[in-house]
Amino acid sequence: MAEIIEYTAIKSYTDIEQSKKLAKILPIESADMWHHGFFHPLRMCKIEYNPPAPYHSVNSQWDCPCWSLAALLGVIPKQIKNNVLRVDIDEKNFSIWYDELEYGVNSELPDIIMECPVDACVELIIKLHELKML
Repeated sequence: MAEIIEYTAIKSYTDIEQSKKLAKILPIESADMWHHGFFHPLRMCKIEYNPPAPYHSVNSQWDCPCWSLAALLGVIPKQIKNNVLRVDIDEKNFSIWYDELEYGVNSELPDIIMECPVDACVELIIKLHELKML
């Protein structure tokens, strides 16, 4: 009997819904990728990495910025007051949170645990934005 191996695709960048949310929060210049042509009526969408110009479509409203994991980590504050960013990766989860330098985990700041690092970073950014700490 063949062994069944569960395969989970690695998510390399924000999906459209995440990208639309982040575009309202983050500077567009912080995006390092684009869903090129996503809003085009014919839906001929492809991902463009590090484009030389913010938009590539004939109509800029056809494009949607997106962020790679590296770009997301680049916009998350490494320190908020006396709290430093912590990241932990194990076989199943990606955790991202803030530790208070003197006392350990800070319960006032977000503590995110998810399977996908991109999803966890997006969630942290959204929560920090809600707390006006981004």
